[in-house]
Amino acid sequence: MQKPLIAGTLIIAASMFAAAQGQTAASPSAANSKVVHTTKAMHYGQVGTVKIPFQASEQMSGATGEAKIEGKKNNIEVDAKFLGLEDPSKFGLEYLTYVLWAVSPQGRAVNLGELTLDHGKGRLKTFTDMQTFGMIVTAEPYAAVSQPGNTVVFENVVAGEDIAATYELLAKGTYSSVNTHIQDAIFGIDPTTPRELFEARNAVRIAHLSAADKYAPLIIAKADEQLKEAESAYRSKQDKRSIEAAAREAAQIAEEARVMAVKQKAEDEAQTQAAADKKAADERAARARADADAQAKARADADTARAQAEMAKAEAQKAAAEAARQKQEAEQAKAEALAQQQALAAEADKARQAAAQSDQLRQQAEKEKQDLRARLLQQLNTVLATRDTARGLIANMSDVLIKTGSFELLPGARERLAKVSGIVLAYPTLHLSVEGHTDSVGSDEYNQQLSEKRAQAVRDYFVQQGIPSDAVAASGFGKTAPVASNDTADGRKQNRRVELVLSGDAIGGLGGGNLPNETASTQQR
Repeated sequence: MQKPLIAGTLIIAASMFAAAQGQTAASPSAANSKVVHTTKAMHYGQVGTVKIPFQASEQMSGATGEAKIEGKKNNIEVDAKFLGLEDPSKFGLEYLTYVLWAVSPQGRAVNLGELTLDHGKGRLKTFTDMQTFGMIVTAEPYAAVSQPGNTVVFENVVAGEDIAATYELLAKGTYSSVNTHIQDAIFGIDPTTPRELFEARNAVRIAHLSAADKYAPLIIAKADEQLKEAESAYRSKQDKRSIEAAAREAAQIAEEARVMAVKQKAEDEAQTQAAADKKAADERAARARADADAQAKARADADTARAQAEMAKAEAQKAAAEAARQKQEAEQAKAEALAQQQALAAEADKARQAAAQSDQLRQQAEKEKQDLRARLLQQLNTVLATRDTARGLIANMSDVLIKTGSFELLPGARERLAKVSGIVLAYPTLHLSVEGHTDSVGSDEYNQQLSEKRAQAVRDYFVQQGIPSDAVAASGFGKTAPVASNDTADGRKQNRRVELVLSGDAIGGLGGGNLPNETASTQQR
């Protein structure tokens, strides 16, 4: 459990939680707004170990920070420490934690994880596959956010580098609502309540306020149910790790619902705007037709007056010629008006066809992703037990496939991994993350090294089978992410495992990333 940053810990009251269930929900005012920001980036691939200082923002002027960056064989290790942090709620009642981000020169911001908070101190030790990146720290409502908000409290200070990382921040107000929705938040000392539970409540509340009930009803319902499980675990005084894992899962699902709701809402607004544009075009065409008719009538009236005057003083032949000229002009004006009307109608029809074609292509692409994901899940399940998660498809290798206390793959494991390789090679755009886990027997260092070696052994075998090396990564998490109690032999057996995480745009979903806590919480359910 994260310790409180200061004595006052933000507690989301029951009335707020009721609002989050849709009783008084309202969409955030700035959910689709973006703020462009630039920070310095550095290439760490061959620099060895380097320490990078952080500069605090004016809103956190008394704080300091530093990150030790060390290049590993397959990734970059980041060990960040901060001092003098204030409680994130100072930026607004919706803020509960701090998140460290890595930002690529192309503007991609990757959530590296939330800081572990302890009386003004913050720390995060993590890994990233990125080689060139800048770093920022933002105040966030929960750890599972997928894009940084604009409350930036720290930026890395990189000397002598000309690499700029320009990226988007969510605008202020994205996660907040009118004050009535959070006015029942109270402050108090409650060291027994995990901060993860506060974040889960906040994440579910924000997802509801983002209209997830309308645009992502199945996902937000799943988030509500997961939050109820976390609340029940807390009320029944289960172990803190189980409560935290359930709460993190609830926050992750709520963030997925929020992202989907924002996307669907934007698409609806785009369709509404297209309809409004078509209506305006139709109105302009109607006004043009009316103007043309009025001009034709005015010209006809003027010609009639001139003809009458001419008829009064001219002979019959001249009057007949004038009448013929008037008729010719009227027909020409009518033809011009008809041609303009036909052109406007053709433009409107072309716009309708383009909108329909765009919607058809979008639906087809989404269906192809869903079909591919389901087919891949079915194929993997014939080899290893596989589940569908927000991170991607996760296949589980139990410890019976790896020699006890070693990272040597048994023949049964090689046979199954060969089958998995054949499946993965059929989908060249997929990315495969190999994650090693152990039970609690032995020291932290021993278990960490063992989990890394097991993950690396599986990765090496995949590469031998023909999977490109840049399409498969390996990470070890030691005993930090158990899926069962280590107090029993059966529980320890479940914790000794290697998980294969398959992700990529081709199968949709959030995908990717080393998120052992999400893996653990999914297993426990």
